Amino acid sequence: MIHTMPAAAVAVWLGTVVTILSRSHADRNVYPSAGVLFVHVLEREYFKGEFPPYPKSGDASNDPITFNTNLMGYPDRPGWLRYIQRTPHSDGVLYGSPTAEHVGKPTVIEITAYNRRTFETARHNLVINIMATEEFPLPYQAEFYIKNMNVEEMLASEVLGDFLGAVKNVWQPERLNAINITSALDRGGRVPLPINNLKEGVYVMVGADVPFSSCLREVESPHNQLRCSQEMEPVISCDKKFRAQFHIDWCKISLVDINKVVPVYITRPDPGTGILPEFGEYNPPSESLKSRNYFSDFLITLAVPSAVALVLFFILGYTMCCRREGVIQLVHHSSIQKSTKELRSMSKNREISWPLSTLPVFNPVSGEVVPPLHPDNYETTSMPLMQTQTNLQNQITIPQQRPSGKWYS
Repeated sequence: MIHTMPAAAVAVWLGTVVTILSRSHADRNVYPSAGVLFVHVLEREYFKGEFPPYPKSGDASNDPITFNTNLMGYPDRPGWLRYIQRTPHSDGVLYGSPTAEHVGKPTVIEITAYNRRTFETARHNLVINIMATEEFPLPYQAEFYIKNMNVEEMLASEVLGDFLGAVKNVWQPERLNAINITSALDRGGRVPLPINNLKEGVYVMVGADVPFSSCLREVESPHNQLRCSQEMEPVISCDKKFRAQFHIDWCKISLVDINKVVPVYITRPDPGTGILPEFGEYNPPSESLKSRNYFSDFLITLAVPSAVALVLFFILGYTMCCRREGVIQLVHHSSIQKSTKELRSMSKNREISWPLSTLPVFNPVSGEVVPPLHPDNYETTSMPLMQTQTNLQNQITIPQQRPSGKWYS
C-alpha cells in the first residue's frame, strides 16, 4: 500500500530544504595586499533574504540586524582586523591593514548575522588571502588626524577616494596608498557630546614613494611649532585644499621616513634561577579519592569558641560578685542611687531665702515697720522674686497732698 504525502506537507518540506540550502553559503574569498588598507562591507541587504519575510505583505523589511565576526576556531578576530557597526539598521564594516607576516596564510573569518526581530541567525565564512606587493612598504608615510569624520564615514570608498585625491594634489607622488585608518577612540580620545554634530575623529595613514612636499613640511617650522605649543592652529598654505571637506588638525600630523628609522631588535632574555623548570604535562589526581569526615572539624569549630565564651562569662561573674573590687563597685553603685533619691526628696521641701521685696520695710510717712507680706509657713518654691502691685495683700498707700494743702491717703 502506497501512502501519499499531502500537498501542504510537501510544500512545507520543500520550503525547509530551500531555506537550509540558502543558508549554507560557499566561502567568499577576498585578496587584499599587505601594507594596504583592507575594507569589507557587511551589507544588510545581502542577509535579508536569509530570514523569513516581513509579517505584512507589501511592507518593506527593515529588521534590525547585527553581526558577530571572529577568526575560525577563536573567539575574536585577528589583531590587525577591526569591526564596526554603528546601529542595527546600518551596515557593518571589517577593516584593517595586514602586514607581511600574514602573507600566504589564509585567514577564515566567521560572520554571523543576527535578526533582532525573529532571533534567527545566518552564517557564512570570509576567506582573506593576503597577497604580497613589491612596493610594500612605501618609504614615506604620513598620518593625518581628521576632526570632522567618524571612522565608518571615512571608510566609505567615495570619501576615502576624495581624501586621497586631495593628498595626491598636495604631495604629487607616483604611488599613493591608504595604509591604515584608526578611530580616535582607539588612541585614547573621548566620546564627543551629542551636540553640534560633533565627530569622534579619525587617524588616516597614507604612504607614498616620493619625499614629503614643502607644504607638509611647513608644520615642522619653528613658528608653527610655537603656535601648536600655544594650542593655536598653525599656518599651512595647502590647508584650503582640504578645508572644504576635511578639517585636519595639523598639529597632530606625523611624517615618518622609514629609511631613517633605526630598527630595534628585542631579544628574549635567558631565564634566570627564578624560573621554574619544565615538569612536563600536568597529571591530575586520580578519581579514587578517599572520603573525608568533617564532623570532628565541625565540632572543633563550634565547641572551641563556645568554651572560650563560657570561661570568660564565669570569670566576669566571679570578679563582679565574689571579689572585693566587684563588691565595692556594687556598693558604690547602690550608694549613688540612695543619694540620688535623697536629693530628690529634699528638693521638694527645700526653703529658700526671702526676696528683698518681702522683708520688713518702713512706712515713708508714719515710720512704722510693716510686717512681711507672707507668713513663715508660706510655700516659697513658687514665689516670684519681684512682686507686682496686683499680688500684694498688704499694699502700702503713700499719702498724697491735695491742692488745698491737706494730705490724704
